[in-house]
Amino acid sequence: MSLIDTEWLENNIEKVKIIDASWHMPQTQRNGFDEYNEEHIPNAIFFDLDKNSKLDTDLPHMLTDPKSWEKIMGKMGIENNDRIVVYDNSDVISSCRCWFNLIYYGHDPKLVHVLDGGLKKWKKEHKATDNKKVITKTSTYLCKENKELVKNKKQIDENIDLKEFNVVDARSRERFEGKVAEPRKGLRSGSIKNSFCLPFYELIDENHSFISKDKIQEKFKTLKFDFKKNIVFSCGSGVTASVLALAYSLINDKYMPSIYDGSWSEYGKS
Repeated sequence: MSLIDTEWLENNIEKVKIIDASWHMPQTQRNGFDEYNEEHIPNAIFFDLDKNSKLDTDLPHMLTDPKSWEKIMGKMGIENNDRIVVYDNSDVISSCRCWFNLIYYGHDPKLVHVLDGGLKKWKKEHKATDNKKVITKTSTYLCKENKELVKNKKQIDENIDLKEFNVVDARSRERFEGKVAEPRKGLRSGSIKNSFCLPFYELIDENHSFISKDKIQEKFKTLKFDFKKNIVFSCGSGVTASVLALAYSLINDKYMPSIYDGSWSEYGKS
């Protein structure tokens, strides 16, 4: 139940903590927090992906340390037993990255959901929004890192020969094949050796929702690798990798999301 629909949220809106995790690529010149202040789902708390990541690094969106995450959750009023619904108004479905972070830091995966279709679908169905400031009471949150859910560059490099897990890249095929320049300066074009490409947007329909499970299954089957091995997802900066991780969890309920946190922002430097 990684995904929940708009009707479910509307019927259970008083029983969950709602997080607006909207984040936009710099070139869009959009600001998620400004948009949140203008309009959000009632009682939604804003999650700033940039500020709530590791700050002492030049790599974007890297996971922060557990103590910092506990403070972030505490300020947001999130408790360990809360049922959480994350949504966004972003073209890169940034809610999935927040979903991944919560699971990585030990929140029960059964209690963390992403709103299918996000704010776009919610508004299209004329469901309630407001711009009221949400006041949260500081809570106590305890982390339990699931370190096995993240791979580092050394592990990615070793796996090129060992082939213990499959690496799937969520970027466009043009970027994966090195046919276009990377949007971030200082990165070479191309992809990780022996990795596979499945652009995240191929799993999203025109309504900003995930395609059906059958169609997701078909997309993954085109990769033609050994599905008995674990799958680690990569992308440009760890955001859309999480979209693929959530999608795969929809067709494999035993799958725990696993990503290469540095993604091409790190690997493309070498």
